[in-house]
Amino acid sequence: MSCKVGVTALAPPPDPSHAEKRMRIVSWNINGIRANKAGLKGILDSLQADVICLQETKVTRDLLDEPTAIVEGYNSYFSFSRGRSGYSGVATFCKDSVTPLAAEEGLSGQLSNHSGAIGHYGNTDEFSEEELQALDNEGRAVLTQHKILPSEGKEETLTLINVYCPRADPDKPERKNFKLRFYRLLQVRAEAILNAGGHVIVLGDINTSHRPIDHCDPESRESFDENPGRKWLTQFLEDPGGTCATTTPLEEGESPKLSGAVGGRFLDSFRYFHPARTDAFTCWSSATGARHTNYGTRIDYIFGDAELVRGYFQDSDLMPEVEGSDHCPVGACLKCVVFPAPRCPLFCTRYLPEFAGRQQKLLPFLVKMNKGRSCADTASTKMLMETREVRENRASSGCRQQGPLSGQKRSEVAATEKGAKRTKGTGCGQGSLLRFLKPVEAKAANLQPPGEKTTLEEPVSHPRTAQVEFWKSVLRGPRPPPTCSGHSEPCVLRTVKKAGPNAGKQFYTCARPEGHASNPQARCNFFLWVTKKQAEHS
Repeated sequence: MSCKVGVTALAPPPDPSHAEKRMRIVSWNINGIRANKAGLKGILDSLQADVICLQETKVTRDLLDEPTAIVEGYNSYFSFSRGRSGYSGVATFCKDSVTPLAAEEGLSGQLSNHSGAIGHYGNTDEFSEEELQALDNEGRAVLTQHKILPSEGKEETLTLINVYCPRADPDKPERKNFKLRFYRLLQVRAEAILNAGGHVIVLGDINTSHRPIDHCDPESRESFDENPGRKWLTQFLEDPGGTCATTTPLEEGESPKLSGAVGGRFLDSFRYFHPARTDAFTCWSSATGARHTNYGTRIDYIFGDAELVRGYFQDSDLMPEVEGSDHCPVGACLKCVVFPAPRCPLFCTRYLPEFAGRQQKLLPFLVKMNKGRSCADTASTKMLMETREVRENRASSGCRQQGPLSGQKRSEVAATEKGAKRTKGTGCGQGSLLRFLKPVEAKAANLQPPGEKTTLEEPVSHPRTAQVEFWKSVLRGPRPPPTCSGHSEPCVLRTVKKAGPNAGKQFYTCARPEGHASNPQARCNFFLWVTKKQAEHS
Protein backbone atom coordinates (compact mmCIF):
# COMPACT_ATOMS: atom_id res chain seq x y z
CA MET A 1 0.00 0.00 0.00
CA SER A 2 1.38 3.35 -0.98
CA CYS A 3 1.67 6.20 1.49
CA LYS A 4 0.81 9.71 0.41
CA VAL A 5 1.56 12.96 2.17
CA GLY A 6 -1.49 14.57 3.66
CA VAL A 7 -3.79 14.72 6.63
CA THR A 8 -4.81 11.26 7.76
CA ALA A 9 -8.43 10.47 7.04
CA LEU A 10 -10.39 7.27 7.35
CA ALA A 11 -11.78 5.70 4.21
CA PRO A 12 -15.09 3.82 4.27
CA PRO A 13 -14.59 0.52 6.10
CA PRO A 14 -13.64 -2.26 3.71
CA ASP A 15 -15.42 -5.56 3.66
CA PRO A 16 -14.21 -7.41 6.79
CA SER A 17 -14.00 -10.60 4.76
CA HIS A 18 -11.13 -9.05 2.78
CA ALA A 19 -9.32 -7.54 5.76
CA GLU A 20 -6.84 -9.16 8.12
CA LYS A 21 -8.65 -11.40 10.63
CA ARG A 22 -5.72 -11.50 12.97
CA MET A 23 -3.05 -9.11 14.12
CA ARG A 24 0.35 -10.37 15.17
CA ILE A 25 2.56 -8.04 17.20
CA VAL A 26 6.25 -8.52 18.04
CA SER A 27 8.50 -6.49 20.34
CA TRP A 28 12.30 -6.80 20.38
CA ASN A 29 15.18 -4.94 21.95
CA ILE A 30 17.43 -5.26 18.92
CA ASN A 31 20.53 -3.70 20.56
CA GLY A 32 21.50 -1.73 17.45
CA ILE A 33 19.33 -1.70 14.34
CA ARG A 34 22.36 -1.39 12.05
CA ALA A 35 24.45 -4.08 13.77
CA ASN A 36 22.80 -7.07 12.10
CA LYS A 37 24.32 -7.88 8.69
CA ALA A 38 21.34 -9.93 7.53
CA GLY A 39 19.52 -6.83 6.30
CA LEU A 40 16.61 -5.09 8.00
CA LYS A 41 13.93 -6.31 5.60
CA GLY A 42 15.07 -9.89 6.09
CA ILE A 43 14.86 -9.46 9.85
CA LEU A 44 11.40 -7.92 9.72
CA ASP A 45 10.06 -10.56 7.35
CA SER A 46 11.50 -13.39 9.46
CA LEU A 47 9.54 -12.19 12.51
CA GLN A 48 6.29 -12.76 10.58
CA ALA A 49 4.37 -9.97 12.29
CA ASP A 50 2.07 -7.16 11.22
CA VAL A 51 3.55 -4.65 13.67
CA ILE A 52 7.15 -4.89 14.88
CA CYS A 53 8.29 -2.66 17.73
CA LEU A 54 12.06 -2.31 18.15
CA GLN A 55 13.92 -0.81 21.10
CA GLU A 56 17.48 0.37 21.61
CA THR A 57 17.93 1.07 17.92
CA LYS A 58 21.03 3.16 18.71
CA VAL A 59 20.39 5.30 15.67
CA THR A 60 19.92 9.04 15.80
CA ARG A 61 18.60 11.35 13.10
CA ASP A 62 22.11 12.04 11.79
CA LEU A 63 22.85 8.30 11.46
CA LEU A 64 19.58 7.16 9.89
CA ASP A 65 20.05 5.98 6.31
CA GLU A 66 17.44 5.27 3.66
CA PRO A 67 17.67 1.43 3.73
CA THR A 68 16.85 1.58 7.44
CA ALA A 69 14.15 4.23 7.19
CA ILE A 70 12.36 3.01 4.05
CA VAL A 71 11.72 -0.75 3.96
CA GLU A 72 9.59 -2.18 1.18
CA GLY A 73 6.21 -3.37 2.41
CA TYR A 74 6.40 -1.43 5.71
CA ASN A 75 5.86 2.09 6.98
CA SER A 76 8.11 3.10 9.87
CA TYR A 77 8.05 5.53 12.80
CA PHE A 78 11.28 6.46 14.64
CA SER A 79 12.01 8.33 17.83
CA PHE A 80 15.60 9.51 18.27
CA SER A 81 17.67 10.57 21.25
CA ARG A 82 18.19 14.30 21.09
CA GLY A 83 21.12 14.41 23.50
CA ARG A 84 23.51 11.59 22.61
CA SER A 85 24.36 10.16 19.21
CA GLY A 86 23.93 6.42 18.75
CA TYR A 87 22.02 6.08 22.04
CA SER A 88 18.61 4.68 23.01
CA GLY A 89 15.92 5.08 20.31
CA VAL A 90 12.80 3.12 19.37
CA ALA A 91 11.14 2.34 16.04
CA THR A 92 7.81 0.82 15.01
CA PHE A 93 7.44 -0.91 11.62
CA CYS A 94 3.88 -1.53 10.40
CA LYS A 95 3.05 -3.62 7.38
CA ASP A 96 1.26 -1.62 4.72
CA SER A 97 -1.79 -3.83 5.32
CA VAL A 98 -2.10 -2.44 8.88
CA THR A 99 -1.10 1.21 8.26
CA PRO A 100 -1.99 3.20 11.39
CA LEU A 101 -4.49 6.04 11.29
CA ALA A 102 -2.40 8.15 13.70
CA ALA A 103 1.15 8.13 15.11
CA GLU A 104 3.45 10.27 17.26
CA GLU A 105 6.58 10.11 19.40
CA GLY A 106 6.95 10.78 23.10
CA LEU A 107 4.58 10.46 26.02
CA SER A 108 4.05 14.10 26.97
CA GLY A 109 2.78 15.55 23.68
CA GLN A 110 5.57 18.13 23.52
CA LEU A 111 7.06 16.47 20.43
CA SER A 112 3.78 16.18 18.52
CA ASN A 113 3.69 19.39 16.51
CA HIS A 114 1.85 17.93 13.52
CA SER A 115 -1.62 16.77 12.55
CA GLY A 116 -2.30 13.08 12.78
CA ALA A 117 -1.20 12.81 16.42
CA ILE A 118 -3.06 10.53 18.82
CA GLY A 119 -3.65 12.99 21.65
CA HIS A 120 -5.08 12.20 25.12
CA TYR A 121 -2.16 13.10 27.39
CA GLY A 122 -3.88 13.03 30.76
CA ASN A 123 -3.18 15.23 33.72
CA THR A 124 0.54 16.02 33.79
CA ASP A 125 0.40 18.84 36.36
CA GLU A 126 2.75 16.89 38.64
CA PHE A 127 5.49 17.28 36.02
CA SER A 128 7.35 20.47 35.16
CA GLU A 129 7.80 21.47 31.53
CA GLU A 130 11.54 20.83 31.82
CA GLU A 131 10.92 17.35 33.24
CA LEU A 132 8.48 16.42 30.48
CA GLN A 133 10.99 17.58 27.89
CA ALA A 134 13.79 15.57 29.51
CA LEU A 135 11.68 12.40 29.70
CA ASP A 136 10.90 12.57 25.98
CA ASN A 137 14.29 13.77 24.75
CA GLU A 138 15.96 10.33 24.95
CA GLY A 139 13.80 8.82 22.19
CA ARG A 140 12.05 6.21 24.31
CA ALA A 141 8.45 6.09 23.02
CA VAL A 142 6.57 5.74 19.72
CA LEU A 143 2.78 5.45 19.56
CA THR A 144 0.70 4.11 16.66
CA GLN A 145 -3.09 3.91 16.60
CA HIS A 146 -4.97 1.34 14.52
CA LYS A 147 -8.60 0.75 13.60
CA ILE A 148 -9.79 -2.75 14.52
CA LEU A 149 -13.01 -4.74 14.51
CA PRO A 150 -13.55 -7.73 16.79
CA SER A 151 -15.33 -10.82 15.54
CA GLU A 152 -18.47 -9.53 17.20
CA GLY A 153 -18.93 -5.88 18.02
CA LYS A 154 -18.31 -2.38 16.73
CA GLU A 155 -15.17 -0.75 15.34
CA GLU A 156 -12.64 0.33 17.95
CA THR A 157 -9.20 1.90 18.16
CA LEU A 158 -6.09 0.13 19.40
CA THR A 159 -3.07 2.19 20.44
CA LEU A 160 0.35 0.54 20.67
CA ILE A 161 2.82 2.29 22.98
CA ASN A 162 6.32 1.09 22.08
CA VAL A 163 8.68 1.98 24.95
CA TYR A 164 12.29 1.53 25.94
CA CYS A 165 12.22 2.27 29.66
CA PRO A 166 15.36 3.67 31.33
CA ARG A 167 17.75 1.55 33.36
CA ALA A 168 18.45 2.48 36.95
CA ASP A 169 22.24 2.78 36.89
CA PRO A 170 23.47 2.06 40.47
CA ASP A 171 26.40 4.43 39.91
CA LYS A 172 24.06 7.29 38.96
CA PRO A 173 21.37 7.83 41.64
CA GLU A 174 19.59 10.43 39.50
CA ARG A 175 18.79 7.77 36.90
CA LYS A 176 16.77 5.80 39.43
CA ASN A 177 14.41 8.74 39.89
CA PHE A 178 14.39 9.34 36.11
CA LYS A 179 13.24 5.75 35.57
CA LEU A 180 10.43 6.02 38.10
CA ARG A 181 9.22 9.31 36.62
CA PHE A 182 9.21 7.74 33.16
CA TYR A 183 7.08 4.91 34.55
CA ARG A 184 4.67 7.41 36.03
CA LEU A 185 4.33 9.40 32.80
CA LEU A 186 3.83 6.15 30.85
CA GLN A 187 0.97 5.18 33.15
CA VAL A 188 -0.67 8.61 32.92
CA ARG A 189 -0.61 8.48 29.11
CA ALA A 190 -1.77 4.87 28.80
CA GLU A 191 -4.67 5.34 31.17
CA ALA A 192 -5.67 8.63 29.50
CA ILE A 193 -6.00 6.88 26.12
CA LEU A 194 -7.89 4.05 27.80
CA ASN A 195 -10.27 6.54 29.45
CA ALA A 196 -10.96 8.07 26.02
CA GLY A 197 -12.57 4.81 24.93
CA GLY A 198 -9.82 2.99 23.04
CA HIS A 199 -7.84 -0.14 23.74
CA VAL A 200 -4.16 0.14 24.72
CA ILE A 201 -1.14 -2.15 24.48
CA VAL A 202 2.10 -1.15 26.24
CA LEU A 203 5.01 -3.22 24.96
CA GLY A 204 8.77 -3.12 24.90
CA ASP A 205 11.78 -3.29 27.20
CA ILE A 206 10.37 -2.33 30.60
CA ASN A 207 13.76 -2.97 32.28
CA THR A 208 12.32 -4.57 35.43
CA SER A 209 11.55 -8.21 36.18
CA HIS A 210 8.21 -8.31 37.98
CA ARG A 211 8.06 -11.51 40.05
CA PRO A 212 10.66 -13.97 41.38
CA ILE A 213 9.53 -16.39 38.69
CA ASP A 214 10.78 -13.85 36.14
CA HIS A 215 14.34 -13.80 37.52
CA CYS A 216 17.02 -16.50 37.34
CA ASP A 217 18.41 -15.78 40.80
CA PRO A 218 16.07 -13.57 42.83
CA GLU A 219 16.89 -12.15 46.21
CA SER A 220 14.83 -12.92 49.28
CA ARG A 221 11.13 -12.33 48.63
CA GLU A 222 10.93 -9.33 50.95
CA SER A 223 13.88 -7.44 49.46
CA PHE A 224 12.86 -8.47 45.94
CA ASP A 225 9.40 -6.93 46.25
CA GLU A 226 10.80 -3.74 47.78
CA ASN A 227 12.36 -2.73 44.48
CA PRO A 228 10.62 0.53 43.41
CA GLY A 229 10.29 -0.62 39.81
CA ARG A 230 8.54 -3.81 40.89
CA LYS A 231 6.24 -1.84 43.16
CA TRP A 232 5.21 0.27 40.19
CA LEU A 233 4.56 -2.82 38.05
CA THR A 234 2.42 -4.36 40.79
CA GLN A 235 0.11 -1.36 40.97
CA PHE A 236 0.09 -0.88 37.15
CA LEU A 237 -0.85 -4.51 36.42
CA GLU A 238 -3.96 -6.36 37.42
CA ASP A 239 -3.23 -9.43 39.51
CA PRO A 240 -6.14 -11.82 38.92
CA GLY A 241 -6.73 -13.33 42.35
CA GLY A 242 -3.01 -13.28 43.15
CA THR A 243 -2.21 -15.78 40.39
CA CYS A 244 1.28 -14.38 39.82
CA ALA A 245 2.23 -13.88 43.44
CA THR A 246 4.32 -17.06 43.78
CA THR A 247 6.72 -18.96 41.60
CA THR A 248 4.27 -21.81 40.86
CA PRO A 249 0.77 -20.39 41.40
CA LEU A 250 -1.05 -22.64 38.89
CA GLU A 251 -0.40 -25.69 36.82
CA GLU A 252 0.79 -24.87 33.30
CA GLY A 253 -2.24 -24.42 31.05
CA GLU A 254 -4.69 -23.76 33.90
CA SER A 255 -6.76 -20.60 33.41
CA PRO A 256 -6.26 -17.78 35.90
CA LYS A 257 -9.12 -16.64 38.10
CA LEU A 258 -11.19 -13.78 36.80
CA SER A 259 -12.68 -12.75 40.13
CA GLY A 260 -11.04 -10.99 43.01
CA ALA A 261 -8.67 -9.10 40.71
CA VAL A 262 -6.50 -6.49 42.36
CA GLY A 263 -4.00 -3.93 41.12
CA GLY A 264 -4.09 -1.88 37.94
CA ARG A 265 -5.96 -1.94 34.65
CA PHE A 266 -3.45 -3.86 32.50
CA LEU A 267 -2.52 -7.52 32.22
CA ASP A 268 0.85 -9.13 31.60
CA SER A 269 -0.27 -11.12 28.56
CA PHE A 270 2.47 -13.74 28.83
CA ARG A 271 1.60 -14.59 32.44
CA TYR A 272 -2.09 -14.58 31.54
CA PHE A 273 -1.50 -17.49 29.17
CA HIS A 274 1.51 -19.07 30.91
CA PRO A 275 1.15 -18.30 34.63
CA ALA A 276 3.43 -21.06 35.90
CA ARG A 277 6.12 -21.34 33.22
CA THR A 278 9.58 -21.18 34.76
CA ASP A 279 12.94 -20.38 33.13
CA ALA A 280 11.10 -18.03 30.78
CA PHE A 281 13.55 -15.16 30.22
CA THR A 282 14.08 -12.52 27.56
CA CYS A 283 17.44 -10.95 28.46
CA TRP A 284 20.87 -12.41 29.21
CA SER A 285 24.31 -10.92 29.85
CA SER A 286 26.42 -11.12 26.70
CA ALA A 287 29.63 -10.41 28.61
CA THR A 288 29.25 -13.57 30.71
CA GLY A 289 27.69 -15.78 28.02
CA ALA A 290 24.66 -16.30 30.26
CA ARG A 291 22.36 -17.17 27.37
CA HIS A 292 24.08 -20.57 27.02
CA THR A 293 22.93 -21.50 30.53
CA ASN A 294 19.63 -19.55 30.39
CA TYR A 295 20.72 -17.41 33.32
CA GLY A 296 18.58 -14.38 32.59
CA THR A 297 15.57 -12.23 33.41
CA ARG A 298 12.21 -11.45 31.82
CA ILE A 299 12.09 -7.71 31.32
CA ASP A 300 10.42 -7.51 27.88
CA TYR A 301 6.62 -7.49 28.00
CA ILE A 302 3.38 -7.06 26.11
CA PHE A 303 0.85 -5.47 28.46
CA GLY A 304 -2.74 -5.03 27.32
CA ASP A 305 -5.75 -3.54 29.01
CA ALA A 306 -7.63 -6.31 30.82
CA GLU A 307 -10.67 -6.28 28.51
CA LEU A 308 -8.47 -6.47 25.43
CA VAL A 309 -6.35 -9.39 26.68
CA ARG A 310 -9.33 -11.43 27.77
CA GLY A 311 -11.43 -10.71 24.73
CA TYR A 312 -8.96 -10.35 21.82
CA PHE A 313 -5.66 -12.10 22.65
CA GLN A 314 -5.22 -15.61 21.30
CA ASP A 315 -1.74 -16.16 22.69
CA SER A 316 1.37 -14.40 23.99
CA ASP A 317 4.76 -16.02 24.09
CA LEU A 318 8.55 -15.58 24.03
CA MET A 319 10.89 -16.25 21.09
CA PRO A 320 14.21 -17.33 22.68
CA GLU A 321 15.27 -19.12 19.50
CA VAL A 322 15.74 -15.77 17.74
CA GLU A 323 19.32 -14.53 18.22
CA GLY A 324 21.15 -11.37 17.23
CA SER A 325 20.81 -9.39 20.45
CA ASP A 326 21.18 -9.81 24.19
CA HIS A 327 17.35 -9.84 24.24
CA CYS A 328 14.92 -12.15 22.48
CA PRO A 329 11.66 -11.01 20.87
CA VAL A 330 8.25 -11.42 22.48
CA GLY A 331 5.05 -11.77 20.46
CA ALA A 332 1.28 -11.85 20.75
CA CYS A 333 -1.60 -12.63 18.42
CA LEU A 334 -4.97 -10.87 18.51
CA LYS A 335 -8.17 -12.08 16.90
CA CYS A 336 -9.55 -9.05 15.12
CA VAL A 337 -9.95 -7.39 11.75
CA VAL A 338 -7.49 -4.55 11.06
CA PHE A 339 -8.50 -1.71 8.73
CA PRO A 340 -5.49 0.05 7.17
CA ALA A 341 -5.62 3.82 6.89
CA PRO A 342 -5.63 5.19 3.31
CA ARG A 343 -2.37 7.04 3.89
CA CYS A 344 0.39 7.08 6.47
CA PRO A 345 0.35 9.62 9.33
CA LEU A 346 2.63 12.63 8.89
CA PHE A 347 4.97 11.22 11.53
CA CYS A 348 5.94 8.42 9.10
CA THR A 349 9.70 8.31 8.49
CA ARG A 350 9.32 8.48 4.73
CA TYR A 351 8.05 12.06 5.08
CA LEU A 352 11.33 13.26 6.55
CA PRO A 353 12.84 15.79 4.11
CA GLU A 354 15.93 13.68 3.46
CA PHE A 355 13.77 10.77 2.29
CA ALA A 356 10.81 12.59 0.72
CA GLY A 357 12.79 14.20 -2.12
CA ARG A 358 12.38 17.74 -0.79
CA GLN A 359 15.97 18.13 0.36
CA GLN A 360 18.85 18.82 -2.01
CA LYS A 361 21.51 16.17 -2.26
CA LEU A 362 24.89 16.86 -0.69
CA LEU A 363 26.86 15.65 -3.72
CA PRO A 364 26.85 19.01 -5.57
CA PHE A 365 28.42 20.60 -2.52
CA LEU A 366 31.18 18.00 -2.23
CA VAL A 367 33.03 18.62 -5.52
CA LYS A 368 36.62 19.80 -5.51
CA MET A 369 36.72 23.52 -6.22
CA ASN A 370 39.88 25.54 -6.96
CA LYS A 371 39.49 29.25 -7.42
CA GLY A 372 40.89 30.66 -10.65
CA ARG A 373 40.46 27.38 -12.55
CA SER A 374 37.97 27.00 -15.35
CA CYS A 375 36.78 24.45 -17.87
CA ALA A 376 39.76 25.38 -20.04
CA ASP A 377 42.03 23.81 -17.40
CA THR A 378 40.22 20.52 -17.81
CA ALA A 379 40.63 20.65 -21.58
CA SER A 380 44.31 21.51 -21.25
CA THR A 381 44.92 18.64 -18.87
CA LYS A 382 43.18 16.25 -21.23
CA MET A 383 45.31 17.48 -24.15
CA LEU A 384 48.46 17.05 -22.07
CA MET A 385 47.59 13.48 -21.17
CA GLU A 386 46.80 12.68 -24.80
CA THR A 387 50.11 14.22 -25.98
CA ARG A 388 52.11 12.22 -23.44
CA GLU A 389 50.32 9.05 -24.41
CA VAL A 390 51.17 9.62 -28.09
CA ARG A 391 54.83 10.21 -27.27
CA GLU A 392 55.05 7.11 -25.10
CA ASN A 393 53.40 4.97 -27.76
CA ARG A 394 55.77 6.20 -30.42
CA ALA A 395 58.82 5.60 -28.22
CA SER A 396 57.73 2.08 -27.37
CA SER A 397 57.06 1.17 -31.00
CA GLY A 398 60.36 2.64 -32.23
CA CYS A 399 58.63 5.13 -34.51
CA ARG A 400 60.12 8.52 -35.05
CA GLN A 401 58.10 11.64 -34.80
CA GLN A 402 56.92 12.48 -38.30
CA GLY A 403 57.38 16.19 -37.90
CA PRO A 404 58.09 18.81 -35.32
CA LEU A 405 55.23 20.37 -33.36
CA SER A 406 54.11 23.73 -34.56
CA GLY A 407 55.06 26.77 -32.56
CA GLN A 408 51.54 27.16 -31.24
CA LYS A 409 51.36 23.51 -30.35
CA ARG A 410 54.69 23.65 -28.51
CA SER A 411 53.43 26.65 -26.54
CA GLU A 412 50.24 24.83 -25.58
CA VAL A 413 52.12 21.74 -24.43
CA ALA A 414 54.67 23.81 -22.48
CA ALA A 415 51.86 25.73 -20.77
CA THR A 416 49.98 22.61 -19.78
CA GLU A 417 53.15 20.91 -18.50
CA LYS A 418 53.97 24.00 -16.45
CA GLY A 419 50.46 23.99 -14.99
CA ALA A 420 50.74 20.29 -14.22
CA LYS A 421 53.97 20.90 -12.30
CA ARG A 422 52.22 23.60 -10.25
CA THR A 423 49.38 21.18 -9.55
CA LYS A 424 51.87 18.50 -8.47
CA GLY A 425 53.51 20.95 -6.13
CA THR A 426 50.20 21.60 -4.35
CA GLY A 427 49.72 17.92 -3.63
CA CYS A 428 47.01 17.26 -6.22
CA GLY A 429 49.32 14.95 -8.22
CA GLN A 430 51.14 13.14 -5.42
CA GLY A 431 53.70 10.53 -6.48
CA SER A 432 53.50 6.89 -5.53
CA LEU A 433 54.83 5.74 -2.16
CA LEU A 434 56.07 2.47 -3.64
CA ARG A 435 59.47 3.92 -4.46
CA PHE A 436 60.05 4.53 -0.73
CA LEU A 437 59.15 0.98 0.22
CA LYS A 438 62.10 -1.06 -0.95
CA PRO A 439 61.88 -4.76 -0.19
CA VAL A 440 63.94 -6.03 2.70
CA GLU A 441 65.63 -8.55 0.40
CA ALA A 442 67.02 -5.74 -1.76
CA LYS A 443 68.55 -4.07 1.28
CA ALA A 444 69.99 -7.35 2.47
CA ALA A 445 71.73 -7.89 -0.85
CA ASN A 446 73.72 -4.70 -0.31
CA LEU A 447 75.12 -5.93 3.01
CA GLN A 448 77.68 -8.24 1.37
CA PRO A 449 81.21 -6.80 1.93
CA PRO A 450 82.95 -5.65 -1.25
CA GLY A 451 85.37 -8.08 -2.82
CA GLU A 452 83.69 -11.17 -1.32
CA LYS A 453 81.52 -13.54 -3.26
CA THR A 454 78.77 -15.74 -1.99
CA THR A 455 78.99 -19.40 -2.91
CA LEU A 456 76.28 -22.03 -2.81
CA GLU A 457 78.08 -23.77 0.06
CA GLU A 458 77.97 -20.60 2.18
CA PRO A 459 74.42 -19.15 2.12
CA VAL A 460 73.88 -15.60 3.29
CA SER A 461 72.44 -15.33 6.81
CA HIS A 462 69.42 -13.04 6.52
CA PRO A 463 69.71 -10.27 9.15
CA ARG A 464 65.92 -10.29 9.71
CA THR A 465 66.05 -13.98 10.61
CA ALA A 466 68.72 -13.31 13.21
CA GLN A 467 66.62 -10.50 14.68
CA VAL A 468 63.56 -12.72 14.94
CA GLU A 469 65.56 -15.42 16.73
CA PHE A 470 67.02 -12.87 19.09
CA TRP A 471 63.66 -11.40 20.09
CA LYS A 472 62.17 -14.87 20.48
CA SER A 473 64.85 -15.64 23.05
CA VAL A 474 64.15 -12.39 24.90
CA LEU A 475 60.34 -12.27 24.68
CA ARG A 476 59.00 -15.61 25.74
CA GLY A 477 55.31 -14.51 25.54
CA PRO A 478 52.72 -14.27 28.31
CA ARG A 479 52.49 -16.88 30.99
CA PRO A 480 49.74 -19.47 30.53
CA PRO A 481 46.59 -18.70 32.57
CA PRO A 482 45.84 -20.71 35.70
CA THR A 483 43.23 -23.46 35.65
CA CYS A 484 39.96 -23.10 37.52
CA SER A 485 39.30 -25.25 40.54
CA GLY A 486 35.85 -26.42 39.44
CA HIS A 487 36.67 -27.77 35.97
CA SER A 488 40.50 -27.75 35.74
CA GLU A 489 40.19 -25.67 32.56
CA PRO A 490 42.23 -22.60 31.51
CA CYS A 491 40.83 -19.43 32.99
CA VAL A 492 40.01 -16.21 31.17
CA LEU A 493 41.60 -12.84 31.97
CA ARG A 494 39.19 -9.98 32.65
CA THR A 495 39.47 -6.33 33.71
CA VAL A 496 37.32 -4.47 36.22
CA LYS A 497 35.50 -1.73 34.33
CA LYS A 498 33.18 -0.57 37.08
CA ALA A 499 34.18 2.66 38.77
CA GLY A 500 35.69 2.20 42.23
CA PRO A 501 38.91 1.25 44.00
CA ASN A 502 39.40 -1.84 41.81
CA ALA A 503 38.76 -0.13 38.46
CA GLY A 504 41.37 -1.24 35.91
CA LYS A 505 42.58 -4.22 37.92
CA GLN A 506 42.78 -7.59 36.20
CA PHE A 507 41.66 -10.98 37.46
CA TYR A 508 41.30 -14.57 36.33
CA THR A 509 37.95 -16.33 36.42
CA CYS A 510 36.39 -19.49 35.04
CA ALA A 511 35.92 -19.26 31.27
CA ARG A 512 32.52 -20.97 31.26
CA PRO A 513 29.29 -18.91 30.93
CA GLU A 514 27.55 -17.52 33.98
CA GLY A 515 24.79 -19.69 35.40
CA HIS A 516 23.05 -20.94 38.49
CA ALA A 517 25.23 -22.54 41.16
CA SER A 518 23.36 -25.83 40.74
CA ASN A 519 24.23 -26.03 37.03
CA PRO A 520 27.45 -28.09 36.53
CA GLN A 521 27.91 -26.58 33.07
CA ALA A 522 28.00 -23.04 34.46
CA ARG A 523 30.96 -21.03 35.68
CA CYS A 524 32.57 -22.16 38.92
CA ASN A 525 33.45 -19.71 41.68
CA PHE A 526 37.19 -19.58 40.91
CA PHE A 527 38.61 -16.05 41.20
CA LEU A 528 42.21 -14.84 41.29
CA TRP A 529 43.51 -11.29 41.23
CA VAL A 530 46.46 -10.62 38.93
CA THR A 531 49.39 -9.38 41.04
CA LYS A 532 51.53 -6.45 39.97
CA LYS A 533 54.47 -8.77 39.28
CA GLN A 534 52.31 -11.04 37.11
CA ALA A 535 51.01 -8.05 35.18
CA GLU A 536 54.56 -6.87 34.44
CA HIS A 537 55.56 -10.27 33.01
CA SER A 538 52.35 -10.91 31.10
